[in-house]
Formats: sequence, structure tokens, C-alpha cells
Amino acid sequence: MQETEFFQLSATTAILLLAGFYGATFLMSLFIGEKNENVDGYMVSNNAVGFGLSTASMIATWIWAASFYASATSGYKYGLSGPLHYGFWGALMILFIYPFGRRFRQLAPKAHTLAEVIHARHGTSSQMIMAVSNIVGSCISLMVNFTAAGALVSILSPLTFIQGVLIAGLGVLSYTLWSGFRTSVMTDFAQLAAMIIAAVIIIPLIFFNAGGPGVLQANMWRLDSEQADFYSTKAILEQGAPYFVAVLAYAIGNQTIAQRLFAVREDLIKPTFLTATAGYGAVVIGLGMLGLLALFVGLEPANGDMNNIIPQMASTYLPPFGIALFFLLVVGSLSSTADSDLAALSAIVMTDLYAKNLARGRPDPRRMLWWGRATMIVATMVGVIFASLRLDILVMLVFVGALWGAIVFPVIASFYWDRVDNRAFVCSVLSAVALFTVVRFELIPIEGAVAVFFEICAAIGGGVVLGLMTFGFFGRKAAIAVGAAGVAVMLPAFIGALREYIVLMGSLTAYGVSAAVCAGLSLRNTQRFDFALLADRVTSFHREQETQARPSAQRPAALPAKG
Repeated sequence: MQETEFFQLSATTAILLLAGFYGATFLMSLFIGEKNENVDGYMVSNNAVGFGLSTASMIATWIWAASFYASATSGYKYGLSGPLHYGFWGALMILFIYPFGRRFRQLAPKAHTLAEVIHARHGTSSQMIMAVSNIVGSCISLMVNFTAAGALVSILSPLTFIQGVLIAGLGVLSYTLWSGFRTSVMTDFAQLAAMIIAAVIIIPLIFFNAGGPGVLQANMWRLDSEQADFYSTKAILEQGAPYFVAVLAYAIGNQTIAQRLFAVREDLIKPTFLTATAGYGAVVIGLGMLGLLALFVGLEPANGDMNNIIPQMASTYLPPFGIALFFLLVVGSLSSTADSDLAALSAIVMTDLYAKNLARGRPDPRRMLWWGRATMIVATMVGVIFASLRLDILVMLVFVGALWGAIVFPVIASFYWDRVDNRAFVCSVLSAVALFTVVRFELIPIEGAVAVFFEICAAIGGGVVLGLMTFGFFGRKAAIAVGAAGVAVMLPAFIGALREYIVLMGSLTAYGVSAAVCAGLSLRNTQRFDFALLADRVTSFHREQETQARPSAQRPAALPAKG
């Protein structure tokens, strides 16, 4: 039991709130369950989710534990510009998924995972790189959300961190296991509505109970020169730029996002992503302000753990009813993303491990569902175990996003450039991951000629990021111009200076190296790929099942052998 000077809910109240929340979502899952579950429905709701559900699901999935804790950490560390660096760039990345997402759906309208389409484009080795990266990322995301649950419960109730982690893990698993992605989408809608109502009440209440506008004026002295500067260079280089780069990788490499992209009706992709962009930005920037307010009032995170900032602010400045409402707000946000991670992991294992490899293209739908549900159980166990490590959420976000940066250019190029082949994809990703690891963990001294080399790679990576974003909306010529201009500006600025910001250097190095290797090898390739093949190679499993079950009488008779 953690002893603090802050108000806590009683153990009975906390348990009743958690039991009520997860009990309600479990009952909802029973109403939408199907006795004979359809594999495509279990993974992507048969590619037919409407605007309201898809938009709510996208916002609820993107507003996860990190949206609370990492945004508040950013405000607490970096002052005035911190919440904007987290919320604005995160919202912008939802927007940048849209043009590439339309291309993915155009080429493979019946896909279940992005790795499945990569398999159709390149083959097994590229597919497994994509699938494994998503498995690692989703497991880390689960860990982050369960960590947030433990921190919330331990601060706001007498229950322990581990008890909070276990309750969240079992609760999310209970309602997601039976109907998979369909349950995740339906519960996201209810969870988002509850989160918005709670946020509208809680954020202003904390602000005014802490002193309102007067506390900001009276405590400005608590901010150092960088924190008081809205255009802080430190905030940009240590938080804004790395997160900007990392979230682009999340947008392209994260199966939870890709799954919603493949689930929404194709004609609703644009309004869904535009609305989700605005919704996410508004809520998360507001939540990040709680971290900034904590800095103004001089709050010290309990046990030195930044993840405790928001629970402490709620515990200190909210009445009991407000604390209970806040409790449900955070539980809803982390659960909406945790169930998305479980649905994503099950789809990857069902499609990319079992159907495309173990079953050699002839999967048994009943066995696929067994694989999916078993995956959810194992993933929950892994997430709970690793949550006990209590790693810093913001650090984990930037690390995973930077690692995924190695796949962004090869993935996007594979769907637009017909000369990219399997060798270019695999070599570019592996080389980028290797050099990213060297920089991120400083396996060799980053100084002298070595530092200059990585700074050049990072400058190229910066140009690649700008070029890709431009390409999505304005086409190839504009992308090349913007990318080249970006490299020209960043190269002299980075050399000799970027080595002081290892996180940003590692992130950009992953982009730069993967793009250079992929482009270099692709230019040497003389074979061209026919993108029309993707729609034929990637079909619904329901359709494949019907084809395999077709009576032999309907099949053409074999030609007689030649004498």
C-alpha cells in the first residue's frame, strides 16, 4: 500500500468502479457476439464500418495512456510549448495517414494487415519484418497501457500497482476475447463518449481549483528560461522533433491504425481521418495542460515517476466525485487502446503467421479463430509481466517510433514505385535498424568522423520525412523539391550540433539509411511490378473458404492425358 498525502478512493470504491466499467463493456460484447464467428468480421468487420464508429474508434485508439501521461510529462518538462508538441504533432500524423491509406485500400481493398499486403508485394521475408515489428510495437503498447493502469490505481486507491495492472489486463481481455476487432470498435464508441464528457468537466475543474489564471501569473517564476519560451529550442529538439518523426512511423507501421484503415468503408476514409485529427488534437492538448499546471503549482512527482503527475493532480485538486470520474476517464482511454492492441496482435498472428505461412495459403477459419484468441491471452500475460518494469512512457514511445522509422520509406515506396523488390525492402530495413541501434544506445563513441557520418544520415532522414509528407498530398515533384531543400538546410545545421541530441539523431538516421539503401537497390532493379496483382492476391478469407469448399462438380474436368 502506498502512503501519500493525497486523497484516495477507498479500495471498495475503486474495485466497484473497475468492476462496473469492465462489466459493462463485457455485457456490450455479449450483445454483438456471433455464435458462428466470421474470420473477416473478427479482424476487420468485413471492411464495412461506418463513419461514426470508425471515427470514434480512431480517436479512442489514438487517445491512449500515453496521451495522458506522456503529454503531461511533456508539459511538465518543457513548459509552455510542451503540450502543443505532443498533441499537435500527434493530430497531424492522423491526417498524414489519410493519403497513403487511400492508396493501400485502392490496391488491396480486402486486406486485414499491412504485412499481408507486403507479403503479396514482396514475399515472406518482407512480410515477417513487418509482422514482427508490429508484434513488438503492440506488446510495448500493451505494456504502456497496463503500466498506466497500475500507476492510476496505486495513486488514487489503496490498491497496489500490480493489482491495478492485473485488473486492467483481465478486464480488457474479458470483453475483447470473443468478438475481437468488432468488440473493440463498438466499445471504443462508448468509451470515447465517456472520455469527452469526463474531460470537459475535469480539466476546467482542476484548473480553477488549483487557482485559475491567478496561479499562472503568480508562479511564472517556477519556469526556467527554456520552459517559459513558447519557441524553446530545447523543447523542439528534445521533444517536438523526435516525436514528430516518431509518430509518422507509428502512422505507417502500427497495425492498430492499419486495422481501422482496412475496416472503414473505402468512401469514408477522408472524413474519418479529418474528423479524428481535430478530435484527437483538442482532447490531448487539453490533457497536456495538466502537466503544465503541475509545473506552475510546484508539484513533485511521487517517487520521482513522471507517470504519477496526472493522478496526483486529480487527487489534489478534485472532489471525490471528480476523482471517480477521472478514474473512469483514464481507465476508458487505456482500455480502448489495449483492446485495439489485442485485436491487432490477433490479426497479425491469424493472417501473417498462420494463414500465410503455417497453413500455406489454405487456412481453416475455425483454427484461425483459435489462433487469434490464444494470441490475446498470451499477449495479455506478456503485457502484464513487462508492465511491472515501470518504464518511462515517453521514452518508450519515442524509442518504438524511431525503430519503426526504419520501415516507413520502404513500405510507402513499395506501394508507389514498381522497382522496389524484396531485396531492397529487407536490406534497407535491417541496415537502418542496425545503425539506429548504434546511435540510440551509443554502442560506439558518437564523435569525430563517426558523428559527422550519422549527422549526414540524419539530415537525409529529415529530408525524407518532409518529402514523404509532401508526397502524400502534392505528388512526386513537390516531394523531391521539398525533400532536397530540407536536406540542404539541415546538413550544415546538423553537422557538429546534432550529436548533442542522440534521440533525434537516432530517429532521423533510421529514416535516412532506409531510404538511401532502398532507393539505391531499387534503381538497380530492372524488373517492374504490376500493382493490379495485389487485389487478386489479397482477398477475404470468407471468399477463400467458399472457393475451397466449392463442389468438385462445379470445377472444370481435367483434360485427358495425351497418348
